[in-house]
Amino acid sequence: MPENLLIPSVDLRIGSLEEYNRRQKEKAARQHQKHKPRPCITISREYGCEGYPVAELLRELMMQRTGDEWILIDKDVLEEVARRHHISEDILQTLGENNRILNEVLATFSPRWKSDQECFRLLSSHVVALAEQGNVIIVELGGAIITRHIEHSSNFRIYGSGAFKAATLAHRLKLEMEEAENLMHRQQKSRDHFNKVFLDQDGHDSALYHMLFNNDRITPGGIAHTIADFVFARYGE
Repeated sequence: MPENLLIPSVDLRIGSLEEYNRRQKEKAARQHQKHKPRPCITISREYGCEGYPVAELLRELMMQRTGDEWILIDKDVLEEVARRHHISEDILQTLGENNRILNEVLATFSPRWKSDQECFRLLSSHVVALAEQGNVIIVELGGAIITRHIEHSSNFRIYGSGAFKAATLAHRLKLEMEEAENLMHRQQKSRDHFNKVFLDQDGHDSALYHMLFNNDRITPGGIAHTIADFVFARYGE
């Protein structure tokens, strides 16, 4: 199943992450004073909604407005980070004294995670470290849940009707409608199970998010511009 057609190239995003880390080191060498936290944005979506087109457009908008590098992070990127040890170390070095935040996050999750504690701690460490640095857009990964202790995090969710999501999947993955519907239901069930069993959270809970977007009624461009406007209104230019 060509589901990876929905997701931007990992190599391109890893390149952005390496450039991002390089610039962070340069800034750290120039600045010793504590600076204002830069925003972190998390995007959650129901399976079949246009989360990646939104995230890519949003990244371009934020780079244009800030004149700084922004990165897009998801599970595939973090898996590649785990394989490239030097990038992993660069990210985790920024966590430093903020281990308290990570401990608060881990304390809220289900005991079921104990069997995979080290794997989960590594993933959460990377997400928290990147969120703490800011100028990052986190797609999925339970981002709204993992970053909820971080004040400069803004969380958004995209939802849509079953008909819209199935039609989008059928078009983008070149599937028959019935196959697209089955894929949509299967993947959403898997995500809901993960959130419920392992994160002790319902990803559909609107209280986790600053804004919800109905993908039937608003385009990826409209969503991206609205998020950008909200983040700048919240943190200032």
